[in-house]
Amino acid sequence: MPSISFDLPHWVFWSVLVVFPLIAMAMARRGRVRGYSLAVAYLIWATGGILGLHRLYLRNLWGLLYLPVFVAILFANAEGREARNVQSDAANIVRSAESSAIRARDRLLGADARLAELEARLEAAEPDSFSEMRAERALERERTAVEEWTERLAEAEERLQTARPALEEATAARRFWSETARWLLYAILAALVVDAALLPRLTRRAGTIAGDYEPSVVEPDAQARIEALEAERLRGDFRHVGRGWIGAIERLSFYSGEFVSYWAIIAVFVYYFEVVARYVFNSPSNWAHEGMFLMFGMQYLIAGAYAMLTESHVRVDIFYARWSPRGRALVDLLTSIFFFIFAGTLLATGWIFAMDATRVGEISFSEWAIPYWPFKWAIAVGGLLLLLQGIAKMARDVQLLISPRAG
Repeated sequence: MPSISFDLPHWVFWSVLVVFPLIAMAMARRGRVRGYSLAVAYLIWATGGILGLHRLYLRNLWGLLYLPVFVAILFANAEGREARNVQSDAANIVRSAESSAIRARDRLLGADARLAELEARLEAAEPDSFSEMRAERALERERTAVEEWTERLAEAEERLQTARPALEEATAARRFWSETARWLLYAILAALVVDAALLPRLTRRAGTIAGDYEPSVVEPDAQARIEALEAERLRGDFRHVGRGWIGAIERLSFYSGEFVSYWAIIAVFVYYFEVVARYVFNSPSNWAHEGMFLMFGMQYLIAGAYAMLTESHVRVDIFYARWSPRGRALVDLLTSIFFFIFAGTLLATGWIFAMDATRVGEISFSEWAIPYWPFKWAIAVGGLLLLLQGIAKMARDVQLLISPRAG
């Protein structure tokens, strides 16, 4: 079975974390796109083609043929792993038995000569003397040792007679399942190559069937309603954002939260790659899990200001929700001291951690060995964003208390 020995370069990891969210944010603001997209089809082909998802996206039922082949690959790999375990156990038994047999043969080598020599010493010893007693004990020990090593040799040879056929059978089974998975994979890859050339035609055909490529006339009133709904959606995204310097901070919180939110999509692609690499190619990576939990740690920290802006943090508001806006603003001001203690501590400790990690060049302990200092700086950045959003929230509350119409 082909293997994937691939370690994601660090610069690629960071480039994807920066570039992908920018592209996703731009695409999200394009509005609704009608019809089938060739770019989307190729994206699905590159990421989910081994499952035939690109054909299913285009509503082509031939994509269903990919699924049983993929399941057959998973089954063959599972059987191959089981055969590998049996092979490993049988190989250990064979090695142990061969080692025992070698030791027994070495110990029994020259045993007849040693026994004859000890028997001669016993005959030459003076009757009822100490020499006779010592010769008898030596002869008895040697006979006992010969019997024990003879038994060990017989046991080792018996284990070899059983283990060697099992090892050969397991080796053959592992080779069979590995070759089966290999050729099934080659079949899918060949189909993917064919589909790469057919995708433009398949996309046009899907669009023609759906009527997306036929000229269509949208009534003016319907078009106006669509445009109004789109404008309302865009305005709704910024319903939490104010004006002036407060609005500038809240926009910073909003865009930073939106930026890191698209990292979750990156995780989908990475874990998809990990599943395919592990269960199809039997080649688990040493970077996928580490990179993703580090990424999610940064996402959690940087998105804190966005969660505060949109009031998404979990809280018990049995009484708080019943109060008037001025009452809630007053309570928020009185309790903000606890928030600023937390945010200030997060910023200060994050700064210390980041400076220390940068100074010593701290890296992870895994084989991927990615530098830790950017992740430590995310603590400081998250603390700073949270602190700025807290200041903006406090200013809003003060405005609300001074003038109920402000805000």
